[in-house]
Amino acid sequence: MKKLSALAGTTIAVFFMAIHSVSAAGTGAANQSCSKELTSKIPARKANAPSGKAVMQQVMRLGGSERDAVFTREALSGNMPSFLYDLTPVFFSGKLPDGQDIRMTICVTPDYLAVGSDSDFVRVPMGLPAAAEIADRLEFFLPTTKMVDAIYAQAGIHLAPSPMKPTNKMSSTDYLMRHNQTVEGQRAGFGRIPAALTAGQKKDIVLSNRLRKVPGRVAIYGWHRTNGKPIQPLSTVHGASYADYSHGVRLVSDTAYINGEARSLTSIMQDPQLSQIVSSEGPIARARGLLASLYK
Repeated sequence: MKKLSALAGTTIAVFFMAIHSVSAAGTGAANQSCSKELTSKIPARKANAPSGKAVMQQVMRLGGSERDAVFTREALSGNMPSFLYDLTPVFFSGKLPDGQDIRMTICVTPDYLAVGSDSDFVRVPMGLPAAAEIADRLEFFLPTTKMVDAIYAQAGIHLAPSPMKPTNKMSSTDYLMRHNQTVEGQRAGFGRIPAALTAGQKKDIVLSNRLRKVPGRVAIYGWHRTNGKPIQPLSTVHGASYADYSHGVRLVSDTAYINGEARSLTSIMQDPQLSQIVSSEGPIARARGLLASLYK
């Protein structure tokens, strides 16, 4: 267990587990599932929606906000593989100063945001404004760094990072397609279980208090090595619209569960005590407003 100095007497433990299960030492928190209703704001994919390859053909010569506009349109119309509608529970445990035991569950997409069909999809890196708009409009959040760590720890499938040669083409559509093919090749080694919680293949765009201190930047974190250590510490070096092949958008439902009771993640993240369980930075005040401000 890790003791948090910001919350005296509070201990936070992350449960290490495969998808939907914990070890023999696990607790009843693992019984909490993620309702299908949590993805009700995502429209059903239309039968005539373009495949991932077709979308990439549309944006092959585009980049930045122009490409992001296409990705945003496709995502908000529901043009994404069906496994992204099957949210996965990620578990946390803590104890409040008054001695109350807290078991918290967040619900996350099992992989990074992708466009296309089940048989033809591409994971799509994008800038912060586009990622924030998609998350906000579909009633999701971007993860915190602590959530990213927990997702990696609890993932049933760990993929080793596959960095590509750093050139001025890193943010090109060609690079992101090639990296997607690499990830699919790695993924194939684990069989076709698309809804299995998978991590290690991308860096995360994250929600952080730093975004208020350095407006106009994107916060990225993660890309965990197989030893569990992230390649990318929390960084706000890049401008908000920057995205390269290594970035990914993991969505976290606004509905979380505390001791089995549904609660808004918005309220949890601004609570001085509960926020410590899911945020290494402590409270994130008005988290929904922060998310909206990143694209409006």
